[in-house]
Amino acid sequence: MHAGDALNYLSNVRPSFRQLRWQEMEMYAFIHFGMNTMTDREWGEGHEDPALFTPGNVDTDQWMRALKDAGMTGVILTCKHHDGFCLWPSAYTDHSVASSPYQGDIVAQASESARRFGLKFGVYLSPWDRTEATYGQGVAYDDFFVNQLTELLTNYGPIFSVWFDGANGEGENGKVQYYDWERYFTLIRALQPEAVINICGPDVRWCGNEAGVARPAEWSVLPAELQSAERTQEHSQKADDGTFSREVKSTDEDLGSRAALANYDGPLVWYPAEVDTSIRTGWFHHAAEDEHVRTPDELFAIWRGSVGGNCSLLLNVPPTRKGVLAQPDIDSLKGLGDLVRDFYARRISTVTVDASTSTVPDTLTAQAGTPFDDSYDPLIPALLTAPYWQPDEGDSAPTLTISFDRSTPVSAVIIREAIAEGQRIDRVTVRGILPDGSTVDLGGANSVGYQRIISFDPVELASITVSVEQSRGSVRLAHVWPVSA
Repeated sequence: MHAGDALNYLSNVRPSFRQLRWQEMEMYAFIHFGMNTMTDREWGEGHEDPALFTPGNVDTDQWMRALKDAGMTGVILTCKHHDGFCLWPSAYTDHSVASSPYQGDIVAQASESARRFGLKFGVYLSPWDRTEATYGQGVAYDDFFVNQLTELLTNYGPIFSVWFDGANGEGENGKVQYYDWERYFTLIRALQPEAVINICGPDVRWCGNEAGVARPAEWSVLPAELQSAERTQEHSQKADDGTFSREVKSTDEDLGSRAALANYDGPLVWYPAEVDTSIRTGWFHHAAEDEHVRTPDELFAIWRGSVGGNCSLLLNVPPTRKGVLAQPDIDSLKGLGDLVRDFYARRISTVTVDASTSTVPDTLTAQAGTPFDDSYDPLIPALLTAPYWQPDEGDSAPTLTISFDRSTPVSAVIIREAIAEGQRIDRVTVRGILPDGSTVDLGGANSVGYQRIISFDPVELASITVSVEQSRGSVRLAHVWPVSA
């Protein structure tokens, strides 16, 4: 392919509508709850006695209220973890709530509560099952898995995400199951066509760690081979050793830059990243961790690096054995929500904008909706409909100058591309103009995508400039917001 054609290809790979809807959700919750909650484990062995599942008054409304306070837009429930115990009364196994003293359908409770609180609902179904006898027997297990997946996709209303874990191991028969992924994907597309398939799936990519850390430059346009579920499995957790959740590995630090793709001539896809981490060290609730819950400031730093780094954030919050969220978790969630609400509220829209070329739409700095606004509707992505700034063809150094009506303390700049048209910015820099006319470098980034937050120490400014120093074709900027200190 000629260089010009290759660049056009790179700049015009675009997301699906379901991916756009997912991207605007920004932050949603994981709920790890099940047999491991009762046994104080992270990975169950399988075949645990269902009589052990004895939560008290499972209060799913309490879960959702706390998640809503944190600014979450959705929730994904671990309907079945690796131990094989199902939180719904599956017709295909006796290893479920139906055989426990609890008897209730927790998937139904959680999905109904989520919708009462305006949260989208998603399902986690572990492909690895340490109880099911057909695990490792090929098609026989695929049939079992598809039957359970069908139950979840047809009995609990609209599903926004189906989350497949990369953890994979031997069954009791000593055999490893090779999953028929395409069969699973086809079923999901047929039954829940608006659902994204995460991690071991073609729609949303794992960032590569469980510590809550995004790459410095996280690209959404990547080689199609990265969609391989088997590749994800190779990089996933291999043992229940208690350390994986905080490891940050340096492998594959650059997936989508022009340098990384220079010798790649295969197909490209839109494959954006999700950052997943837990509010605690573990994924399930352990009373010993009650005094080690991440603080609001820690969680906000993770949010800023992930949602502000072209990713979504999946934050795990595990209920206790009683079926409620612990107070330290609730307090941290509320603190996180307050910090994010305050950050978005400090966006400065009363500015004058000058561009190097072309007309700037009024929406560029206007207060666009966020998940915290009552009127916000992620079902109609603003990314799909909003106008954007596109500099004139031939403008080799597109620049925006944003001037304040008076000198203003500023601590961050939010930049968003119109990703419905692709991801194009390779390098952007932000400079400040001080009241005396001198300039100061404030920061930069080697990718933007859905949203890039460039933070810096508070500084009193008369104006700022945002300069695109390198891009893959014509730039399309949806929003640029200075944030007051």
